[in-house]
Amino acid sequence: MPRKRKLLAQLNALQNTTSFPQICAVEQLNTTPGADPSPKSSKYFVIEKQKSPQLQENFFNQPCVSLAKSFLGQILVRKLPDGRELWGRIVETEAYLGGEDEASHSKGGKQTQRNAAMFMKPGTLYVYQIYGIYFCMNVSSQGEGAAVLLRSLEPLQGLDAMRELRGAARKAPSRLLKDWQLCNGPSKLCQAFGIDKAFDQRDLTQDAAIWMMPGQDPPGEQDVVATTRIGIGNRGEWAQKPLRFYLRGNRFVSVVDKKMEREMAARGHSPGS
Repeated sequence: MPRKRKLLAQLNALQNTTSFPQICAVEQLNTTPGADPSPKSSKYFVIEKQKSPQLQENFFNQPCVSLAKSFLGQILVRKLPDGRELWGRIVETEAYLGGEDEASHSKGGKQTQRNAAMFMKPGTLYVYQIYGIYFCMNVSSQGEGAAVLLRSLEPLQGLDAMRELRGAARKAPSRLLKDWQLCNGPSKLCQAFGIDKAFDQRDLTQDAAIWMMPGQDPPGEQDVVATTRIGIGNRGEWAQKPLRFYLRGNRFVSVVDKKMEREMAARGHSPGS
């Protein structure tokens, strides 16, 4: 009886929070040393499994800029074919606003076979290839042809697997990548998470191999830097619009805008204040 009461107390605590570290705790409660690791039939464990904190369609169904900011701090999860899970905290994004945006693949409202995912329901993955080698991953939002590019992740779980995947993608022997080098760029994070063209047009709210979960501590406005996008070339005024967003002070961001951070500091916007 004491053990049963202890388990119920732990489960009640888990059901009152959606923070991601507790998921492993549920699985540990559900097994005993030397026993069959398959889930028990207890209704308590079944209920916990049903209460998945996975982000749903209503989260993705928001304007592009709003979604790009809202992604910061959320958790991207990738389940590999061998069952291993890779987790990364989103720390940098870029918004591409659709037809009016000269830097967008859907500029002018043109829909093609390549960019079709940008016109699909919010939460749809748009994966495209650059230089005929690397992949970049975007998520559709509200707005015709609008989508958010995921630029950088902070690796949380499965770092060894990420290194394996990055190494396989790079094809040449090289020194061991540091944690901050694994996902600090749109193509790097696709390599580290095993994302390729096969993920194009997948639904983040329904797919069994990739989804998003809420992060623990949503950043405040003072923690988010809004600056210009990277590598979009000569796009007139659109090259200067502050449509890239990243978590200030996070070492996993691909490119830091020191000037903008100094301006924020001068205005009294200190991180976490």
